[in-house]
Amino acid sequence: MIQIEIDSGSGFCFGVTTAISKAEEELSRSDTLYCLGDIVHNGMEVERLHLQGLQTIDHSQLSQLHDVKVLLRAHGEPPATYATAERNHIEIIDATCPVVLQLQRRIKRQYDDNPQAQIVIFGKNGHAEVLGLVGQTDGNAIVVENLDDASHLCFDRDIYLYSQTTKSLDEFQRIVEYIKEHISPDATFEYYDTICRQVANRIPNIRKFAASHDLIFFVSGKKSSNGKMLFSECQKVNSNSHLIDSPEEIDTSLLAKASSIGICGATSTPKWLMEKISATIEEKLQTSAN
Repeated sequence: MIQIEIDSGSGFCFGVTTAISKAEEELSRSDTLYCLGDIVHNGMEVERLHLQGLQTIDHSQLSQLHDVKVLLRAHGEPPATYATAERNHIEIIDATCPVVLQLQRRIKRQYDDNPQAQIVIFGKNGHAEVLGLVGQTDGNAIVVENLDDASHLCFDRDIYLYSQTTKSLDEFQRIVEYIKEHISPDATFEYYDTICRQVANRIPNIRKFAASHDLIFFVSGKKSSNGKMLFSECQKVNSNSHLIDSPEEIDTSLLAKASSIGICGATSTPKWLMEKISATIEEKLQTSAN
C-alpha cells in the first residue's frame, strides 16, 4: 500500500489567508470586485474566486476605473496606486500583508532620512512586492537579485540593505557578508533581515518532509516566488521532487516506483488543491491496480 501524505505545514500564509477572506467577504455582498493583479500566485485559486465575481485588473485598467471597489492583495502597492485610487474615487480594500506594510514604512522612513544613500532591496525585479517597496523611495531603490548584482553597488557610499519578505535567508546572509567585506571604511552599511518567518521557518520543515518520502509533488503556481524557493529546498534533499500546479500535471509513471508520496506547497498554495492532488493520485493508483 502506497502511503500518501499532505504536509501539514504547507499552504496559505497569514497574509494570503487574510486577502482571500476579505475578497470572499466583499463578494458575499456584491457580484463584482476588482483585484489589482492576481490575488495569489496560484491559477486555480484565482479561477475559483473569478467564478465568484473577482476580476483581476492591471495598473493601466485601474487608471480607467471610477467609483468602484478595488482590492489590493497581500504583496502591497506603491504610493502612486493610492494616488490613482483617490483621484478616480476608487474605494480601496487594502489587504496588504502587515509584514509587508511594516517593511514599506521602514524603507520610506530610511529614504526620507537619507535620500542620498543607496537603499538596496534583495528581491526579484518586477515582483509585485518589490515594486511596492521601490515605490517608497520614488523609484530610487536598487534591486539586487543575487550576489553578482550586489557586486556592482558603489561601496564608497552608504548602503542600507533590506529584503523582499519571501526570499531565502541563506542568500540574504551571503549578500550581507559580501558587502561587509567590500564596503569602504568611510561609508555606512546597515542591513535589516526583513524576511518573513512564515516563509523562512518552513524551510527546515519542508526539507524534513521531502526527505521522508520517495516521491514529492510540490504544488505551486509557476509565478510564485516563494514557491520556487521552497521547491528548490525539496530538490536539495530529494531529487525525486516534481513541481506541479494542477492534478493534470501528475506524471502517472512516477507513482508505481514510490512506496511513499509526499504533497507539499507554497504559501500561495490552497489546502483544497493539495487535497485534490492527493485524491487524484489515489484514483490513478486504484486505476492502475485494477
